[in-house]
Amino acid sequence: MSYFPAFIKLDNQKILIVGGGYIAHEKLVHLLDFTKDIALIATDFSQEMMDKIKEKNLNYKKRAYEKGDIENFRIVIIAVNDISLQKDIFVESKKYNCLCNAVDSVDYCDFIFPSYVKKDDLTIAISTSGASPALAKHLRIYLSKLIPQNISDFLIEMKNLRKSLPKGKERMEMLDTKAKKFIEKF
Repeated sequence: MSYFPAFIKLDNQKILIVGGGYIAHEKLVHLLDFTKDIALIATDFSQEMMDKIKEKNLNYKKRAYEKGDIENFRIVIIAVNDISLQKDIFVESKKYNCLCNAVDSVDYCDFIFPSYVKKDDLTIAISTSGASPALAKHLRIYLSKLIPQNISDFLIEMKNLRKSLPKGKERMEMLDTKAKKFIEKF
């Protein structure tokens, strides 16, 4: 079954990453596009990971995961090769109503990380539901080249119009026409 696409507001949603290697670093970098409320636990952290932790002043613990570590977190990312630990944390996450992502183990995932393009307020997510992350990556590269350079300015203008004009059908039609004309120029 496919994953439902949703954009989650991460304000005040504490995230834990278990793992300190390349994949954990990759997930950290993606999450930092959307929040800074991230903690990490790993027996060892790569130098790249430590550099990012220090740069962003993130909370981390250099030790093995212990049962109960996820109690106060809303989301947990498990980026370790230990499948039994992935399973244990996934099962534990249900006790704490915590969303879980076990990297490369879809059986232990409540959600997956899409490939995405982010330009200020614009975010485009691409997923193959795990069938081909490589295809999702190449679609991301392709789509990112299609985005107009001035998209950020246009989105600021549209946001201001939405705030200043009264709600209703007239506003909706005007904004729709404006967006359509913007895209048709490219």
